[in-house]
Amino acid sequence: MRKKVAVIFLILVGLLFTYELNTHYFLKKIYPLKYQNYVVYYAKEYDVDPYLIFAVIKVESNFKSEAISSKNAIGLMQILPDTGRWIAKKVGIKNYDDDMLFEPKYNIQMGTWYLSYLLKTFNGNIQLAIAAYNGGSGNVDAWLKDKRFSKDGKQLHAVPYPETNRYIKKVLAVYQIYKFIYETKS
Repeated sequence: MRKKVAVIFLILVGLLFTYELNTHYFLKKIYPLKYQNYVVYYAKEYDVDPYLIFAVIKVESNFKSEAISSKNAIGLMQILPDTGRWIAKKVGIKNYDDDMLFEPKYNIQMGTWYLSYLLKTFNGNIQLAIAAYNGGSGNVDAWLKDKRFSKDGKQLHAVPYPETNRYIKKVLAVYQIYKFIYETKS
């Protein structure tokens, strides 16, 4: 009887171990670290959590560098051409052309710089920075001043744009998934 219980226990442990390995393997396939060299480099340069950058890329384009939105946002991080031109001046990219937004290196550099800019603008508040990335920083400023959307002027408790509201939730969820999969536990 003891031998039977021990065998069943070992089989269950083996199945659990296999399940854990497979789950982690499949999660890494669904939430990859594509363009990791650029993401890590620019995350460090602009002081942004690389997992946040991966989350934005995953939500914005699902890692498709040739993506173009219905609003004409381009590339991995879905940067609008006007925003791209503004960022290029701020970053000092010479001979900027909108087609550069299709190039992963430039798109990640510019998108990461922009996330960094928004994080600084909103005092490190990730929710506000993500809301501004999608809905515009002017809108976020206005929402923070409006008691219908912000009780304290520092945090949004409601977002009037359904698309931006969904975007915030999705990016934050994907961000947590990336951290869960890849962050080393101490």
